[in-house]
Amino acid sequence: MKEWKLIQEIYHRLNPEHTDNADNFDIVISEDIVSNAINYFLTTEIGWIWPAKSYMVGICYARWLAERFGGRPLEYLDDPDLLYNNDPHFKSYSEDPKTYIRILEAIGGWNFDNQLGVVPEVRHYFDLEFGVEQCSME
Repeated sequence: MKEWKLIQEIYHRLNPEHTDNADNFDIVISEDIVSNAINYFLTTEIGWIWPAKSYMVGICYARWLAERFGGRPLEYLDDPDLLYNNDPHFKSYSEDPKTYIRILEAIGGWNFDNQLGVVPEVRHYFDLEFGVEQCSME
């Protein structure tokens, strides 16, 4: 098992409840995935819109996993278990490359700003999930 997956598995086994659980929010389903996903990178004035949120979180996680564990972001984004099977709207890169390419082109690629939009909030959850140093196998 890859190190990041082991850390993720341990986190989810130890923390079965999450404050960002979709059941805690009013959710909107919209087919305008690209525009809504881009908005997540630019503003905090956006509600919970699926599947756009899934695409945005996948992009963020893929970048940060590559930074922390090495490899290329696309390798992570292409993993169907990237979001630990907690998001029924998540699609891997192979399942929908055209949508991912359009979003990445609009946000400046993998070098998107970590301080804009809801990115800092997503980073908080990423750090909870993967930032536990004592779980590292280094």
